[in-house]
Order: sequence, then structure tokens, then C-alpha cells
Amino acid sequence: MKAVVMAGGEGTRLRPMTASMPKPLLPVANRPIMEHVLRLLKRHGLNETVVTVQFLASLVKNYFGDGEELGMDLTYANEEKPLGTAGSVKNAEEALKDDSFLVISGDALTDFDLTDLIAYHRERGALVTVCLTRVPNPLEFGITILKEDGRVERFLEKPTWGQVFSDTVNTGIYVMEPEVFDYVEPDVPVDWSGDVFPRLMKEGRPIYGYVAEGYWEDVGTHESYVKAQADVLEGKVDVDIDGFEISPGVWVAEGAEVHPDAKLRGPLYIGDYAKIEAGAEVREHTVIGSNVVVKADAFLHKAVVHDNVYLGPQSNLRGCVIGKNTDIMRAARIEDGAVIGDECLVGEESIIQGNVRVYPFKTIEAGAFVNTSVIWESRGQAHLFGARGVSGILNVEITPELAVRLASAYATTLKKGSTVTTARDHSRGARALKRAVISALQASAIDVRDLENVPLPVARQQTARGSAGGVMIRTTPGVPDSLDIMFFDERGADLSQAGQRKLDRVYARQEYRRAFPGEIGDLRFPASVFDGYTGAVIRAVDTTGVAESGLKIVVDAANGSAGLVLPSLLGRLGVDSLVINPGQDESRPTETAETRRAGLVRLGEMVSSSRAAFGVRFDPVGERLALVDERGHIIEDQRALLVMLDLIAAERRSGRVALPVTTTRIAEQVAAYHGTQVEWTTTSPDDLTRAAGKDAVFGGDGQGGFIVPEFSSVFDATAAFARLTGLVARTQLSLSQIDARIPRAHVLRRSVATPWAVKGLVMRRVVEAAGDRSVDTTDGVRVVESDGRWVLVLPDPAEAVTHLWAEGPDDATAQELLEHWSAVVEGADH
Repeated sequence: MKAVVMAGGEGTRLRPMTASMPKPLLPVANRPIMEHVLRLLKRHGLNETVVTVQFLASLVKNYFGDGEELGMDLTYANEEKPLGTAGSVKNAEEALKDDSFLVISGDALTDFDLTDLIAYHRERGALVTVCLTRVPNPLEFGITILKEDGRVERFLEKPTWGQVFSDTVNTGIYVMEPEVFDYVEPDVPVDWSGDVFPRLMKEGRPIYGYVAEGYWEDVGTHESYVKAQADVLEGKVDVDIDGFEISPGVWVAEGAEVHPDAKLRGPLYIGDYAKIEAGAEVREHTVIGSNVVVKADAFLHKAVVHDNVYLGPQSNLRGCVIGKNTDIMRAARIEDGAVIGDECLVGEESIIQGNVRVYPFKTIEAGAFVNTSVIWESRGQAHLFGARGVSGILNVEITPELAVRLASAYATTLKKGSTVTTARDHSRGARALKRAVISALQASAIDVRDLENVPLPVARQQTARGSAGGVMIRTTPGVPDSLDIMFFDERGADLSQAGQRKLDRVYARQEYRRAFPGEIGDLRFPASVFDGYTGAVIRAVDTTGVAESGLKIVVDAANGSAGLVLPSLLGRLGVDSLVINPGQDESRPTETAETRRAGLVRLGEMVSSSRAAFGVRFDPVGERLALVDERGHIIEDQRALLVMLDLIAAERRSGRVALPVTTTRIAEQVAAYHGTQVEWTTTSPDDLTRAAGKDAVFGGDGQGGFIVPEFSSVFDATAAFARLTGLVARTQLSLSQIDARIPRAHVLRRSVATPWAVKGLVMRRVVEAAGDRSVDTTDGVRVVESDGRWVLVLPDPAEAVTHLWAEGPDDATAQELLEHWSAVVEGADH
């Protein structure tokens, strides 16, 4: 006997889950509903099966193929238009006309004894046997009454409560004889229970009802979909679960990685190659699909998560459904009954209320509160570039596909035959994505000079030596699972705002240039990169007096790429040095704030015990520098900026220094004391480097980034270290003495979540609230009080956040300013 599986329905009540996926492919316990149906058929010997398809038919065919993987023989009958329950089976008549056949829905979950149903049909000599079951609420189903001999006496489709005369309903499972096709008109919509069965009964043909024992759930609504998952996990339905029951009710599939410190409370299911991190809590009736990542401290309860979903740290999911390839970012909250479609992005700290529907390919911005369904709005990223280039979580936001498209867009902005320099840090993720970038550049008629693993300043310096631009891929500072793809101009500086917009436009239009076979770009690996770089530093930076000073310095390479240039540099400086942590560790391409702090504490201990003049610690990519004085005390980054400024200004006695508007105004006092001037810039590194490159004597950002203009106009920890060593060698003062003579600064910072839609309103309200106070709009809005206290309100260019800085004569005053203006920002949001 053959079977017919009806898999053509649109499942409109299940949208947005079925907006991009046919209902039979919706996963229950990480297997499509239809696969459970096919496995049931096979268990009862119904290996030859015809599948009727219509809505998104190709997806069903592609998934199941010819059935070989299931040990079945599948063929397909395609409907050009909806033909109803009987019409779709009539469409497959050619394959069914020789013998009895069984009809079953591809989107109902059941474990009925089909063998017994078929035997019942044959014993009665029926033309049609209708499989029935008893349900507590029959309103959504066709009600059936049987005579004592099992014949069907009456049908009623989807009754009201006033019409309910039985709890025995039609499951849509039938055993039929081929003669039934005589009662179905071809190529027009026809239904079994509404059209064919009443006619058969009128003619007295033998239609019998079989009341089945066992489980049956018509997965037609979101509630029934979530219920079906729970019923499988509870063992209420006899289906195969793909995985190992590692403890009662806790099913884990092959390749899944569950951290010992994750909390699991079954029954639950974790799909193949999913990853559950430490601190995550997964509670009962949760189903996690294949390749899902659940980050630390996430919470899931009665949640159904489809394949390839990313759940960020502290995300909270309760009773919801998450479509495949969706990213749920840090601390997002999704409430009971909500459904998120495929390939959505739910931003940090956003809240999606219960029963909200978010359709596929939508973006919910960070901090948003969503209480109505998101259906028509298109997904769009407001800004491709952030403060560090194009940044995001590896293989979630930053993928090889994205890297190829970005590199293709970048190449399209350059002339054919141009040269681009590529580089990376020592992480495996950066190595893998750089290969994708190189391939895309070459395929777009660009020659590539690949530096491989080098410090970021080396990549910038090498780019400036004859390249049209550069690409550096590194791990996001302090975020080990994220990457930054950084684009440089011909000077080795970050792309200007205009350059970013140009790249953004090409990327958005996807109008990439392709090379003809004879135009494919070349790939070269330049030699002696580090020697050339350190030689250029020593030639450009004033290091007179170092060799004679007898200075002893402790240098911490922090297991980063800075260690690659230090042997050559220290040898040329001629300084007595102790280098620690010179090796590189692929598994630790960046460091957290805690790791950095602990490293500085250890550095301080070594400086103090070895009686060194000072200590320096490089960041992992050699871009930023942290200082420790001769007593082993850490000089905080903002203080280090002032110390370096004081040393340079005291020696130069004239010139300009470039600093971002977020820097303490004490910098003006220090500069003025030594006869130099401060040029205030925006917080954009591009703006700062441009200002520092125009006859300036120094630049810095207060976060360990120092610009030595005589060598280059970008942040360079190696050049800054050489400059500092020369300055200390020539001065009669120690770093602690320099630090002690600079007044204390009191600058506090805070970030406030601000939806994109109200950012403009927020800034207008800040200007209005400033009244007759002095206002500076170099970057954001800086409001200056008459006594010199100030607050800066600055919208983030890439995130739904507004940043505030406040400075006063003491911390209490600065805190008071911050509280007041934070209230202004938050008030404009309501």
C-alpha cells in the first residue's frame, strides 16, 4: 500500500514562522513535523509515499529528496494552484490508482497505529475509512458521529459551540480505495469532508470511522506548536528523538557542547553542535536547534529556538519561538507568546512583549520596547561603520560572506590594478577572514601585499608606502568573540567619513566590480617588514641621550603582536630592558579589562622590584600603550595622556597638540604652561589623526592611543614608547614627579540607551536645556557652565546609545552634572 502525505498548505495561522518556511518543515524537537510523519509511515511499512506540494514546494523537495536517507521511496505531485484536500490527492491519481492508499497530513504530529487502521478498513470492506480521535475542544475540527457498526452517520465542519454534538473529530487521516477518485473533479478545488464525503454518504457508499487511540496534535497555531514540543519532551507521543538522554528528560544531540557550569532543568532538547556556555540556564520544555550558541547567563524557559541562532549574554527568552539564523543580542528580553521570524536581529537590551510577531529579515534596534507586531518595516543597518571599522560577533555578524562582500565593495571604490595591503592579528578568526578578503580583492582586479600577522601600526605604516589602501582584521579589543574589519586610506589612516559613505553605498547596492581572467590581482608577501619599520621609527623619533642614560625599562608585550617588533626596536634603542610575555597565544587574541588590569599590577611589581625607570605595556595589536611609574604605580590612561603631553610640551615649548573634546580641560593648563596650544577635535580617530598630522607636536585620545607626528599621524605604541624613552632619558624628572605636578582631573562618563528615532529630539532638547550657557558643537553638544564645569552629550554613530562626559572641580560636582544631564537625555526619550 502507498501513502499520500499532504504538504501543500501555507500555514497562515503560524506566520511569521511560515512566512519563509512551509508548515511541514517546521521543526518539532529539532526535526520537521513531516519527518516525524514519514518515520511513522515507515514504521508501519508504508515506504512508498507520494508527497503533494504547493506552497514553497522546492524547499520540501530539497529537504527530503527521494527519501533515500529515510529508507523510503518519495515522489512528488506539484499543485500549480490550491486544489483543496481532495483535489491535491486527485492530482496524484496516476501513482495511486492501482491499490488502496493512506492519506495523512504532513503537519500533524501523531503516533496512531496505522497498521490497525488499515486492517480495520479492509475488514469492513470500506471505500473510505476516516481516522477519528477524541479532543476536549472540537471547535477547530470536523465533528463526526458514527453508527453502532462504525459507519459514518454525520459530518460537520468547524462547528460553533451551539452545533457541537460530539467530541470525536476528523484527524484528516484516511484509508481509501482508488474508486474514490470518480467522485473528485480534476483541476478544481475539492475537499474530502465538505464535498466528497457527503456525496458518498448520500449514495450509501461504505464510509467507516475508526476511533484511534494515541497522540494526535494538529499543529495549526502557535500555541499548538509550542505544546507539541512540550508533549514530545514529556514522552506523551511516541516519536524518535535524535540525541542522547544524558539525564532524565535532558536530550543532547551529537556534537553539542554544554559547559559544566550551565544549568539544565529538563525535559529539554539541545540540538547537534549547539553550544551552551557557563552560567546559561535552560529550563523545561525548551528546544534548542542545531548550531545554536547560548552565551553566558542567558535564560531560556519553554522557548523554541530554530537552527543557527545566536543568543547573547544575559538574554532572556520565555515561551517564545525564534526563527532560524536570527541574532538575539546581549540582555534582550522576549516574552511569552512572541514569535521572531527567520534572519532577524534583536538589538541589545530590547524588550519584545508577549504575543508580538516580528516577521523575517527585520531589525529591532538596541533598547527598543516593542509591543506591536513588526510586519512591513524593512531590515536596514543605519551605519555599516562603527568606531573600529566594521565590527561584530565572529560568524554571527561578521561572516566570511560579509568579508567577501565588503572587500568587493572596497575594491570597487579603487582603480583597477591598485595595490591594497592586508594584515591581521594572531587570532584564527582574523586569519580565516583575511583569506576571504584577499580572494575578493584579487577577483576585483586589485593587487595584494599581504603582511600576515603584524602589529596594527606596522600595517598602517606599510600601507602608507605605496598602497592605495589597506585592510586590517583584528579581534575587537576586550571582546574575544568579535572581530573588526578596518579599512585604511593611502596614508594608512582610517577611511574618512566620505570614504566610509562611498564604501557603504557600493556595499548597499551590491554593484561590485569583477575582473576579467587576465585582470585577476597578484598576491605578494613583502620581506623584512619589521626591520624596515623599526628602522623608520628610530630615524624619525628623537632618541638622543638614551644610550648614555643607563635607563632600565620593563616592557610587557602582553602576548600580542607587539612582541614581533620589540627585539629589533630594543636592540636599536640601546636601552637596558626586560621583556615579559613576548609569545603569542592564538586562543587569547585580546584581553578583558580585568586581564589588562592584572597585567599592569604584575608589571608594576616587576618595575618596583627591578628598580626600573618605568614600565610599559602594549595592547595585543601594538596600537596602545599603558604606563607604570618607577614606584610600580599604574598611571591611568587619562593621566598618562597628561604626563606625555607635559613631557613633550616642556621640551618643544611651542606648537599644537591634538586632543578629542572628551579630554579633561586640565590638558589646556598643562599645554599653556609650556607655551603650546590645544586643538580640540571630534572623538573620531580619523579626525584626530588628521589634526595631529598638520604640523602638530603630539596627539592622544586618553585611552592609551598616542600619535607621534614626526613618525606618523596614527596611533602607534612602538613610536610612542621610543618617544617616551628619549624624553625620560633627557629630563631630570621621574614619571611620578611629572604626574605629581599636574592637577587632578575629575571627569566622569555614562551611556544612556536612546532609540534611533529620538536621537535628533534628544540633542535638540539638550541645546534647549542649555539656555544661555556657552555651547560648543565640535562633536555633539558640550555645555559649559560659567565656572568652567562642563558636560558633553554625544550620540553614538553606530549604536542606539547617547554618551555623556562631565567634568567638575571634584567627583561629587561632576556626578551631579552627569545626573542632571542624563535626566535631560532620558526625559527627551519619553
